[in-house]
Amino acid sequence: MTTQAEGSAARTGPRAFLAMPGFRTLLFSRFASQWADGVFRAGFAGALLFNPERGADALAIAGGFAAMLLPYSLVGPFAGALLDRWDRRRVLVFANLVRAVAVVAAALAVGFGASGFGLFALALVAEGISRFVGSGMSASLPHLVPEHAIVSANAVATTLGSLVAVLGGGCAIGLRELVGRGNAGSAWTTSAAVLGTVVAAMIAAKFAKGALGPSSVDEPPDVVLAVAKGLADGARAARTSKNVTGGFVALFAHRASFGVSLLLSVLLLRFSFTSHGLLRAGLPGLGQMAALAGAGIFVAGLCTPKLVARFGRRRTTVGSLVVAAVTQLGLGLPMTLPTVLLASFLIMASGQVLKLSVDSAVQHDIRDESRGRVFALYDTLFNITQVVAVAIAATITPFDGRSPGLLAAATAVYLAGAAGYLAIVRRD
Repeated sequence: MTTQAEGSAARTGPRAFLAMPGFRTLLFSRFASQWADGVFRAGFAGALLFNPERGADALAIAGGFAAMLLPYSLVGPFAGALLDRWDRRRVLVFANLVRAVAVVAAALAVGFGASGFGLFALALVAEGISRFVGSGMSASLPHLVPEHAIVSANAVATTLGSLVAVLGGGCAIGLRELVGRGNAGSAWTTSAAVLGTVVAAMIAAKFAKGALGPSSVDEPPDVVLAVAKGLADGARAARTSKNVTGGFVALFAHRASFGVSLLLSVLLLRFSFTSHGLLRAGLPGLGQMAALAGAGIFVAGLCTPKLVARFGRRRTTVGSLVVAAVTQLGLGLPMTLPTVLLASFLIMASGQVLKLSVDSAVQHDIRDESRGRVFALYDTLFNITQVVAVAIAATITPFDGRSPGLLAAATAVYLAGAAGYLAIVRRD
């Protein structure tokens, strides 16, 4: 399965992975792509939620979340089928270039003051293509590192990529301060993501044809039939592994709970909190929250391989959900700016530990010819879960985000996810 097995493969630290040319090239392409993700999302969030020329309420924020997350659901079925039948190197190049066009279209719509379905539809297209790229990178990774090093390699790539996305968001916030906070400034900020997408395509083009898989193709020639078959095959492949099936349940719980707490946090930053010293409200506060979340991702990337080695994947998964539940209740419930910012660090760290554990289960337990479909199915289902949770919460939360009942419910969902995961992985 692995096409590159350099002598440094016996070591699994970041330096060893960076010594592998294939991994390094994919990582740099990921960096450029995820920097673009961070710029686009921060630019779009600023345009929609913190733009003095627009109003924003819970339902508008829920619509923004849907624009960011539904692409996992809309593109996922196609991504799974196509990534397991098309040359993944070609997919990464072409998809990034098409995404550049979609980003420009969305930025123009922001600049001309578009709103409602039209604006969300353009954001959906841009984000949808981004998800296609992300799924392709996840499915390609096992072709570039030894099998025994997949957990560590995935932790390094995902963690550093997420940090670069946070950096991209910070760049967008800084650029917005320079070019303006209205529609025109938001458009210029959002359009900066084009740079990352083009660079990502150029780097991915360095791979040889077939270097990223798939190793074999078992798809029907008709694309529509392949999509339908891909969904069914992804579900069947996931069911062959208790770790993967249980991991899906754990991720569903995390995404639903995280979506609710994120919605409330944005509302609190927008309408309730005021700046205190170094701690900021509004969009700068959202940037600080993203920076702390990025720090949580970094810590999780360092710790996850060690946690899995010491406690095993199952205990690590359950522990991450319990930590998130305790954090949600203990730090989220007071609803103060310092505690919300600290909670963003701990919840994101625990969520990243969970995601890395489930990613490694898919990469280890699922065959290469089905792996892309399982990753796509996983993206599809757990992001639908988050969108539904955010939509429901948006209809009942007060405008200022102060809803202890919703936070308590989100905490209960974390614990239910842990219980469901254990019930599945322990069954005979």
